[in-house]
Amino acid sequence: MNQLFTVALRAVVVAAITLGLFGQFVVIPATAADEVDRFPPYAPFAAPYATVAIIGVACVQVALVAVWMLLTMVRRGAIFTQSAFRWVDTIIGSSAVATLLALGVTGHLALAEIPTPDDDNMAVISALAAALASVGVGVAFIMLVVVMRGLLRKATDLETEIAEVV
Repeated sequence: MNQLFTVALRAVVVAAITLGLFGQFVVIPATAADEVDRFPPYAPFAAPYATVAIIGVACVQVALVAVWMLLTMVRRGAIFTQSAFRWVDTIIGSSAVATLLALGVTGHLALAEIPTPDDDNMAVISALAAALASVGVGVAFIMLVVVMRGLLRKATDLETEIAEVV
């Protein structure tokens, strides 16, 4: 694999993890507090939703660390080994947790009585649509990574078979 590409991807991973930390410690809590200040009936929902958002960002960060480890394996030429599956499974697991969180938010938004500043409930409907879209994207991503894992399995088996023949 092109070394420049690997270095660029690692820089993106570091930037994304750093941006995620900023979001977890600054943006999400500040946004939750601002929403409660703007509309006090949101107060009971601020902490749970902020917590879910922070955990969701942490799931993305875990997947990014797994991508970093896979890039390290690519550089060493060890991607077609059994240890690569641990990192791919980490990506699948963290994606599944994030998708389940989005599914929980979707269910809560669909079933709970959430007050809105406007009488038309468009804020809740928009949030519900975004949460449902997140579930769809999460499921599609998990399915894609599972297919890629299957391809990695076949390539690993072929490499092991060729090594035995040689």
